[in-house]
Amino acid sequence: MAEQPGHVTGVGGIFVKSKDPKALAIWYRDVLGLDVASWGGAALPLDAPGHPPKLSWAAFPDSSDYMSPSTREFMIDFAVDDMDAMIARLIAKGVPILKRDDHDPFGRFAWIQDPDGTKIELWQPKKS
Repeated sequence: MAEQPGHVTGVGGIFVKSKDPKALAIWYRDVLGLDVASWGGAALPLDAPGHPPKLSWAAFPDSSDYMSPSTREFMIDFAVDDMDAMIARLIAKGVPILKRDDHDPFGRFAWIQDPDGTKIELWQPKKS
């Protein structure tokens, strides 16, 4: 049976509010290495080498502390190509690492917060 039209095909963007969007964009550029364009955001290619073939969406109960210490109602997960290099970059920029997990069956993880308090999950997918 053919799939019927009128369904979600993927995520087209992540949009956040900030008291200082320009400073936040600079932080994402300088700290995480996003290629922030003149329009103030970044277009992340889905076909980058080693990038996972799918994007996850999940709802958590209100009682979940998975996004703590952030008080935001969402968290951003960025796939990374080299966790060790990313951690070294973050440490050099003075960004505290909230937690690391190098033994998860899905790959390696680290968690940080951006200047607005949004929790960011960094994920280096496990190689098949």
